[in-house]
Amino acid sequence: MDHTLTSPLDMHIHFREGAMLRTVAPLSARDFAGGVIMPNLVPPVDHLERLLRYRAEIDAAIGGMGFTPYMTLFFRAYSEAELCAARPHIIGVKLYPAGVTTNSEAGVQSIRDAEPTLAIMEDLGIPLLVHGETGGFVLDREREFLPIYAHLARRFPQLTIVMEHITTREAVALLDDYPNLYATITLHHLQITLDDVAGGLLQPHLFCKPIAKRPEDRAALLQTALAPHPKVMFGSDSAPHPVSAKEAAACAAGVFSAPVALPLLVEIFAQHNALDRLQAFVSDNAQRIYGVTPPHKTIVLQREPWTVPPRYGDVAPYYAGRTIEWRVVHIDK
Repeated sequence: MDHTLTSPLDMHIHFREGAMLRTVAPLSARDFAGGVIMPNLVPPVDHLERLLRYRAEIDAAIGGMGFTPYMTLFFRAYSEAELCAARPHIIGVKLYPAGVTTNSEAGVQSIRDAEPTLAIMEDLGIPLLVHGETGGFVLDREREFLPIYAHLARRFPQLTIVMEHITTREAVALLDDYPNLYATITLHHLQITLDDVAGGLLQPHLFCKPIAKRPEDRAALLQTALAPHPKVMFGSDSAPHPVSAKEAAACAAGVFSAPVALPLLVEIFAQHNALDRLQAFVSDNAQRIYGVTPPHKTIVLQREPWTVPPRYGDVAPYYAGRTIEWRVVHIDK
């Protein structure tokens, strides 16, 4: 049994830099036609020169693989001149509240202080991508941020706002309240709950931010993705860290799912008799929402079990050592 996808997109990826980038970027570029690249590096990607250097490093790592990296700037106070110069090179600007996740210490302290830059972005048609969490109790952080999304959607009605890696029923419901709100959903949040992370022995390779939530939240995300809701897109939030940083007392947050994303998505949609809707979730919705045309790429997956390697370089992948029922068998660019 085969299933074909056309120009699949991953609308939220972490590629890192240097040797890590050279290890992980080709794994996404092999299976996807494009992806949105996160800017929370050290130092952050927060000016055009830095962004162009990073884009060149990505291109060198994935040259000839038929993959478009859609670049983002790290949110700070930008002038109109800076954003006008960056506009041809970016798909959006990524807002991190200060300290909520990996390398976000330079993030936004006050949404009110961010509004002058948001007004410029609205005028220029530059989308806003948001890691929507507060600094509150870990299970409530996304829920507490939802009023901020609502405020921004009302305050800037022409600004495209993407709620990244949503994890709660309430975030799903908010999509229908404002026409300029959209969302990405990860693979792992379609599959795991907090019980998988910490219900028995702690599973550090499943620890991420936002943390996986309750079974009813997972069910809402799954229903939304399977539909798929016209305002949701696949974004893996694939976030590699060395095993030494994951299997440590101060465990780094992130799930590295790039090598298994498409096979597991096909497996999930096949189990729910929804394979005919996967194309919209992994490509068509994103093309329409962002107005992008990715390289043409045909990915053929076959129902043929394979075992996920324990490591890619010094990174342990999601489903390491486990068997997946589907695999990529053909790529045509």
